[in-house]
Amino acid sequence: MGDVRILSRRMVRPEPTSLRPLEPETIHLTPWDLKNITVEHIQKGILLPKPPTTGGHVDVERLASSFAGAIGRFYPYAGRLVVAVAPQSQSLIISLRCSGEGAEFIHAMAPAVTIADVTASPVVPRVVSSFFPLDRLLGVDAAAGSRPVLAAQVTELADGVFIAVSMNHGIADGTTFWQLFNTWSELSRAGAGDNVINSMPLPVFDRSFLGSCCAVPIPLPFGKLGDVVGQRVHLFPPVQECFIHFSAASVKELKAKANAEMSGSGTGSTISSLQALLAHLWRAVCRARQLSPDQETAYIVLVGFRGRVGGIPASYAGNAVGNATAKSTAGDIVGKGLGWAAWLLNRAVASCDEASTRDKLASWPQEPSFNCLPGFVAAVPTGTFTGSSPRFDVYGNDFGWGAPVAVRSGSGNKVDGKVTVYAGRAGGGSMALEVCLAPEALARLVADGEFMSATSTVE
Repeated sequence: MGDVRILSRRMVRPEPTSLRPLEPETIHLTPWDLKNITVEHIQKGILLPKPPTTGGHVDVERLASSFAGAIGRFYPYAGRLVVAVAPQSQSLIISLRCSGEGAEFIHAMAPAVTIADVTASPVVPRVVSSFFPLDRLLGVDAAAGSRPVLAAQVTELADGVFIAVSMNHGIADGTTFWQLFNTWSELSRAGAGDNVINSMPLPVFDRSFLGSCCAVPIPLPFGKLGDVVGQRVHLFPPVQECFIHFSAASVKELKAKANAEMSGSGTGSTISSLQALLAHLWRAVCRARQLSPDQETAYIVLVGFRGRVGGIPASYAGNAVGNATAKSTAGDIVGKGLGWAAWLLNRAVASCDEASTRDKLASWPQEPSFNCLPGFVAAVPTGTFTGSSPRFDVYGNDFGWGAPVAVRSGSGNKVDGKVTVYAGRAGGGSMALEVCLAPEALARLVADGEFMSATSTVE
């Protein structure tokens, strides 16, 4: 389909602002941060048309300048992860040093790749992974090699532009990722001058919401950095990705069906649109994997803690997410109906209340555990895992010449059962799912009439 050629790469330092302290500071990582240093980077990007007013040429300097403006606001992300030995022990402390060394900015070209190559088929082409920097790196690798924790790549296609960002998951979650992306696009759209007023709320890096339940920095009981990762998985079982769209009407219908099925159960729970959609997928994946009725299956969803745990600002910059797990047998997931599967997801999310969340924060330093998607697949090969959120503003990222036509993610954390959810391009409650499954299971999923009857062909 065509190679991606790197034209230039540079370190972009944060634009000077009054927000940045005069002396470099150190941000100590929370349990939510540290749990994610063992996963690959958050990699998301948008596909845009070519700028019509510049003859199709991208103003790379303008993009680099507005990127500097964005990281001026998110100045810690121009820093580096550092490792220190805790005093009087053999423990390690991993922190984010706000050194201002810069984020990487890459300009690339893929002149043989078109917008249609990326969007025409539900199956995501392999070339998309080449649009993303910091590929196949774990978060902890930044500390081992003094690598940047943030990078952007602008790839010019034959008839479009792909703008991608890779961010170390040990320092931020999806909410912070898209706040930075939204800030960058707004500054680019406005011209990125010193007097530009950005409508995005300023990021909050203060960790005081932890209170007395979890003191930072947290010493990790390891002799060396490699022990944190353990056995590194270099070769993943092959998966194939597809991008599936659901109209607002279809999502509304799934939600109504799920709630109607549970209306006489006495549960008193209202199933959300996302829970209904994921339950629809869960049932179809069980069929696609041809699970026997007695096989256990699990669905893990990421739950955001902003608004769920007191004291966390909406614009808090860092990780504020955790896992909620629903389990059952494949026979019950398929046989008991959409509403029952959605109710299991609903109960799993509801269990993540403030008291239990703070208890987990307080106990984590004594028995630290780390997220590992290959480990999840090995432990629960019949499981499914969903990250991201349809609440993130993806299609509002107009860099100054038009709205995105599509969103895609990089190869990071792509394992069998990984699902990423986005808002649909049409808005109004429409959604899209990026699904990774073993090739033979994915082929059965897209041939499943019950599942595909709810989908839309509109990007």
